[in-house]
Amino acid sequence: MLGKTIDISYWNEQLRDKTPDEIIDWALTLTDKRIVTTSFGVYSAVLLSTFARKDKDIYVVWCDTLFNTPETYQHASRLIEEYQLNIKKYEPLKSKAEIDATLGIPEVNSPKHEAFTEVVKLEPFRRALAEEQPELWFTNIRVRQTEYRKSKDILSLSKEGILKVSPFYYWSDEDLDAYVLEHKLPKNQFYFDPTKALQNRECGIHFQ
Repeated sequence: MLGKTIDISYWNEQLRDKTPDEIIDWALTLTDKRIVTTSFGVYSAVLLSTFARKDKDIYVVWCDTLFNTPETYQHASRLIEEYQLNIKKYEPLKSKAEIDATLGIPEVNSPKHEAFTEVVKLEPFRRALAEEQPELWFTNIRVRQTEYRKSKDILSLSKEGILKVSPFYYWSDEDLDAYVLEHKLPKNQFYFDPTKALQNRECGIHFQ
């Protein structure tokens, strides 16, 4: 497994002062078995537009909960078309109607919330990993987003030993806003993740 052959502490030090483009260029030399994940969130166009330049054939894994806002589906459609994304979409095994009838969208403190997250997010993502078998996983997590993500770095390992690369890890919202403005990228201002509910909560995928 690639993650076990990389000295993560060493390379995090080496990459800390590099640009996202330089980090991606370095990581792309490691293996052809790679994916980038997206939820088509607020700043998703930043990472996806970068990969449209760097590796247009990379699998873009989207775990669609079926409970996204209309604006998120519009945003996803726009980016998929504009960047010709090699999208690999994974949905819950249950229909939205069945999930609505049995679980609804539970409050985060509800005993049903864990089951809801498993059905709409975690099981589809495990299925994606099982089918795609990546050694390298590009993400858009950033240091300021959640307490869990503060404990990570540009490089980290998933439970399965997949090497996770977060090129924009040390960028602030202000940095990303400036980038969006400079490159005339769209923002998804109406993104909402029902498995998180709050911005400072973790959806669970990055515990995988």
